[in-house]
Amino acid sequence: MNPVRLALLGGLLYIAYRLLVGAGKKKRTEEQTAPSDLSSSKGMDILVEDPVCHTLVPREQACFLRHNNQSYYFCSDTCCQRFLTEKGDKN
Repeated sequence: MNPVRLALLGGLLYIAYRLLVGAGKKKRTEEQTAPSDLSSSKGMDILVEDPVCHTLVPREQACFLRHNNQSYYFCSDTCCQRFLTEKGDKN
């Protein structure tokens, strides 16, 4: 075999090796970081702000309330009750 063919063959083998190794690493990191239940946000937590104490909470862990056709998310039941008490006084 002449040196040009050896160089091309070596280059192609190197590229194939890098593609295989790179694909394996990418697949492993996605499996390690992705939660078991994927949402439309592709594994990213969506933070919502509690209107009472202004704490940021992952939406999946927040307490949900539908009040006057609006959605509210709270860090705890205590903040939810406080919100309802304050809204009840204003209405």
